[in-house]
Amino acid sequence: MIKSELVQKLAEQNPHLYQRDIEMVVNAILDTITDALAQGGRAELRGFGTFGVKKRDARTGRNPRTGKAVSVSEKVVPVFKTGKEMRHRLNAKPSLTAKKVVAGAGKANGFVDA
Repeated sequence: MIKSELVQKLAEQNPHLYQRDIEMVVNAILDTITDALAQGGRAELRGFGTFGVKKRDARTGRNPRTGKAVSVSEKVVPVFKTGKEMRHRLNAKPSLTAKKVVAGAGKANGFVDA
């Protein structure tokens, strides 16, 4: 999902709000998270996850085209760790009807259920 799709979905769920206002709110949230990370901090959204920064030391890398050694300077990169609620939603057991559909699809392709 890209930002414009997020704004569109929120606008559909909240028809009493203008789309431009929703876009301003989404931009404000993302800008606030970005500002916190730029200052070396972190942003935690309970149930969703935590945004933070991690320092990568300088190293010697390789140019994939030529194989020549290249020096890579140290940098700070953003990291994201999922929250407990999101992990549970992503790893939820499929329903019984979904299992039957998947199991039946395998037989059509010559696979046998174990």
